[in-house]
Order: sequence, then structure tokens, then C-alpha cells
Amino acid sequence: MQAIFITGGASGIGQAIAKRFAAEGWRIGLADVDAAGLSATAAMLPAGADTYVMDVRDRDAWIASLDDFTGKTGRLDVLANNAGIPLGGPLAEAPFDEIDRTVAINLTGVLNGARIGHAYLKRTPGSCLLNTASASAIYGSAGLATYSATKFGVRALTEALDGEWAADGIRVRGLVPAFIDTPLLAHPTSGSNRSIRETVTGAGLELSPVEDVAEAAWAAVHGDALFVYVGKTAHRLRFAARWMPGRLRKMMRRGQSGRRAVSDS
Repeated sequence: MQAIFITGGASGIGQAIAKRFAAEGWRIGLADVDAAGLSATAAMLPAGADTYVMDVRDRDAWIASLDDFTGKTGRLDVLANNAGIPLGGPLAEAPFDEIDRTVAINLTGVLNGARIGHAYLKRTPGSCLLNTASASAIYGSAGLATYSATKFGVRALTEALDGEWAADGIRVRGLVPAFIDTPLLAHPTSGSNRSIRETVTGAGLELSPVEDVAEAAWAAVHGDALFVYVGKTAHRLRFAARWMPGRLRKMMRRGQSGRRAVSDS
């Protein structure tokens, strides 16, 4: 039985990936800091899941969790490096502790998973590291500077390891979703009483269902593309960044000016 270990598995994209792979008969390992969410996700799956209350910043917890999971499964076919948190609002107003926490979880946590997960993946022929990036890794998003920086890092890591790990027989893939309808969007924008959901929809951007990301994850693991893009916004940003970078730059400036006008009113 093939096995996948998913960080951020208590809700949102991680939960959706778990449901998609479980439907195909895979053994599921779920990791998250949210114990109740892990139990709820496991209860949704036909055969349940092995759950690990784990912070991706904790390297010892990574080793203990992967040791336990692979000890039960005998293999690790996919490591879904998915855990992440949002941080919106002007960088100049962001508290330093929020900046540090976002970088530590979104980037260092993914590096931890890749560095520690390599040994387990290498022992399973045809295995795959699946990193969750973001449309904010296509072009730096005004109002999401720290978040964009971390997701650019995830994108760069994916590209680097695609070359670095080829000799080890490990495939590396990246998900590039736009704005996905998950509980993370309920978080407040830094320096504002508006939620990220309100900011996104107020800018006229669409939200994609989380099931679309799960399908993209399945396609990524079984396909040849380095990155799989999810949602209209991700595809539009990809096109604009390549063919209309000047226009995209102006759009980002106009959008940020509009957000400041709203927040100042």
C-alpha cells in the first residue's frame, strides 16, 4: 500500500489532499499542531489515518513522526510539505514576531521537511516530494510581502531539488494555488479589522474550491510537470509575469493604493 505523509493535515488543503489520496487506497499520515483537527480529518477517511501532533519548526518531531509512520508502512511514497500560515498587510506595519513566525513555518518548516524527509523518500523507489507554494510565488504580491517571500523560497527550493534529487530517484513537484477557500482566509489582515477573505474578494479575485488543489496534487504526483497551477488567478499571473510584466507591476501598485485608501477611510 502506498503511503503519503501530509503536514498541515488538520484542515484546508492538507485535509483535501488526504481525502483524495485516501479515496485511492493510500495509507495516510497527518501532521499538524491542531490535535482536534487531525482527529476530525482522520474520521473523514475510509481507513482513518496515522496522526502526529507536530510543529514543522521542530526537527526532532519531524524525525520521530517519520520514523513512526514509515515503521508502520515500510515506505514513504509522497511527502506533502504543505503546512503554512498567512500574513497580510503592509510590511512596514507587520509585527516582527509575526514576520519571524511566518518565515519559520512557511519556509524553514518546508526546508526541514525536505532535509529530513530525503532519507525516507530515497528508500522508496519513485517517491515524490510535493511542496505547496502559492500564486504569490509567481509575482511578489503587494500587501503580502512576507508571505510572498516565503512562497518564492518554496518555489526556488522545488526547482533546486528537482535537479539535486534526480540522481536519487526522487521526483520533486510544486503546487501553485491561487486563493483557495480554506479557513486560513478568515485570518485578519495585519493592521486591519478586515479578514484576508474580505480583502481578496474586495479586490475582485475569485476563490477556488479546495478540492481543485487536491486534484492538482494527485496530478502533480503522477505527472511530469514541475509545477501545477490551480485557479484562474494563478494562470493569469503566470501569463502576465511572462508576457506583460510592466502591466502586472502597475496592477500591483494600483491594487495596493486602493487597499490603503480603504484602510485609511
